[in-house]
Amino acid sequence: MSGAKSHPYHIVNPSPWPFVSSALAFAMAIFAIMYMHGSSIAPMTVVFVALVITAALWWRDVVAEGRNGHDHTEAVRHGLRMGMLLFIVSEVMFFFAFFWAYFNASIPALSFVASPTWPPEGIVPLETWTLPFLNTLILLTSGVTVTYAHHAIRLGDNKRGATGILLTVLLGVLFTACQAYEYGHASFGFKDGIYSSTFYLATGFHGFHVIVGTIFLAVCYFRTIKGHFSPEGHIGFEAAAWYWHFVDVVWLFLFTAVYWWGSAGYVH
Repeated sequence: MSGAKSHPYHIVNPSPWPFVSSALAFAMAIFAIMYMHGSSIAPMTVVFVALVITAALWWRDVVAEGRNGHDHTEAVRHGLRMGMLLFIVSEVMFFFAFFWAYFNASIPALSFVASPTWPPEGIVPLETWTLPFLNTLILLTSGVTVTYAHHAIRLGDNKRGATGILLTVLLGVLFTACQAYEYGHASFGFKDGIYSSTFYLATGFHGFHVIVGTIFLAVCYFRTIKGHFSPEGHIGFEAAAWYWHFVDVVWLFLFTAVYWWGSAGYVH
């Protein structure tokens, strides 16, 4: 047996990172529960830092595999794209549950426990066409900039690609800052009934996805500067762009259902 590879697939070398990251994630969940019951936050913080370091080391190895010129064949890139697509489908199901909870609480025809009025009495919803609409424009613009970056990288222009990614990252940070300001000035808290619970659950998890996507694209920005991407091989950025477009689309549904339709019944 010569040991030469006679197929286009990538057989991953043994790695400690999947096991270590899973153990750390489990430990962080345990320490988080303990913290919620009055224990110190220190153990959870230490485990979180260790998890971030482990993820960085794991990503370092994955990046190296993608750049060595022989592991990421076209068959492997196709598999990675399908994996990312299936992940996004699972995220669609994730947000579907939140929308189901929201409409189940707001439409009497769907539930016997829905509020007779929506928003419920005593809730002052956020103004639709102020900060929420501004955030919509910010995310739609970021969708344009990430598409611009993708087009540039496919043409082999990494300089323009890096510029487009950087603009997208800055718009993501701006969106997060606006949402934090919005939360700080909302008239209702997380525990103020079904409206606030479903509102913060749906928009909060979307905000978390924006933060994750911003970090994802920030990594791609530095990789672009270092010349890691080529017109034929840029699967890392392609996955980030798909993820960002998914975040855009979810926000359009949130804006329409939660901010616009959800506040239509409020009498000023």
